[in-house]
Amino acid sequence: MTHPVPALSSADPLSGLIASRRPGWTLPQPFFTDPAIHRADLDRVWRTGWLFACHSCELRGPGDYQLVEVDTDSVIVVRGEDGSLRALHNVCRHRGSAICDEPRGHVSKLVCPYHQWAYGLDGRLLAWRGMQPELKKEDFSLRSVHLREVGGLVFIHLAADPSPFDGAEACLAPLLRPQGLLRAKVAKSVDYLVKADWKIVWENNRECYHCDAGHPQYIRANFDHYNSGDTPPLVRTQMEAAVARGEAKWAADGLAPTHRETGMTRFPDAGRGIWYSGNRTPLVEGWVSESMDGRQVAPLMGDYREADVGTLRMRALPNFWNHSSCDHAVTTRLLPAGPQRTAIRVWWLVHEDAVEGRDYELAQLMPFWQLTSDQDWVICERQQRGINSSAYEPGPYSTSKEYNVEGFVRWYLERMKHNA
Repeated sequence: MTHPVPALSSADPLSGLIASRRPGWTLPQPFFTDPAIHRADLDRVWRTGWLFACHSCELRGPGDYQLVEVDTDSVIVVRGEDGSLRALHNVCRHRGSAICDEPRGHVSKLVCPYHQWAYGLDGRLLAWRGMQPELKKEDFSLRSVHLREVGGLVFIHLAADPSPFDGAEACLAPLLRPQGLLRAKVAKSVDYLVKADWKIVWENNRECYHCDAGHPQYIRANFDHYNSGDTPPLVRTQMEAAVARGEAKWAADGLAPTHRETGMTRFPDAGRGIWYSGNRTPLVEGWVSESMDGRQVAPLMGDYREADVGTLRMRALPNFWNHSSCDHAVTTRLLPAGPQRTAIRVWWLVHEDAVEGRDYELAQLMPFWQLTSDQDWVICERQQRGINSSAYEPGPYSTSKEYNVEGFVRWYLERMKHNA
């Protein structure tokens, strides 16, 4: 079941705001502050697209489940008796009680705590003590949610008729295969509640204009903060050498760099509605992992035979990005938590056989991306505070540094118009 999407008329204030937005400039203030626009975001973006839910390796055995909370919709992602994954609305078909309270756990069946209606892991109603015999159990299964898995990443779609997923699978599956996320385990996850609109968080993620000042550890390992107009000749030579080295070593295995320039790979393509992207990019010479000193900090993942494979980078709008090194992967998931609030979870994954204390230490595995995340959340909350001011007005994007922010805004506005 989905919430009805309000139709926009030409007189609707949101239509006027969309039309008034100046290309190449930041969005007008209400897009970041108005609760009515936040509600429109939920209906037109979050309930009309594929959302990253979790990693399939977190649900190893039948009955393992996680909850995914999208506004008022609570979804149970559960491993069934047959080994497949399913997504079910966390709503009892009797009187609407939530069935699962804990955010993750293990169950043999799904039992409503209110009147003990019991459901199988596939959502079928099994028992309903005291109900009329003329009613049919098969009419009262839990409502299902569309689910697709690719390379260990689990996505759900809340709409009755989901948008296509095949393009995302075709893009991401070959990139994910050597990383081996299907054969991974979660070493650690951290939850954050960031006091900023989700679009602010995405805009920050889509540029490295802020990286020189904001992420001193990140720029030591990566070329993202340079662009065509400000890349020193020495750095350009280093980037070209890293690309050539990767192509020479890994072309036969499909691991050669696919992003061969300084700066960030361009994404998304608003005109074609592309919401997913992935690439392999080289690290700075001497770095084989996004760790604080660039050294390997855990056993090799997946099919990797040596450490020098650059980084696999993936992103999916509106709520997922991932940086995967040879030895670990770091995933970030966004979920809307109300106006000017974004719930964020960051996962660190390692090979399933790796043992903490023997094969890796969290104190070495986590700091690079934990610092980057913490720094970004401070930036986003500071930006939200500034946008809330009566003095805020849209400003211009840098065409050489913030092209992906402009791309994200165009994608967002297209979704808002298309799903009206």
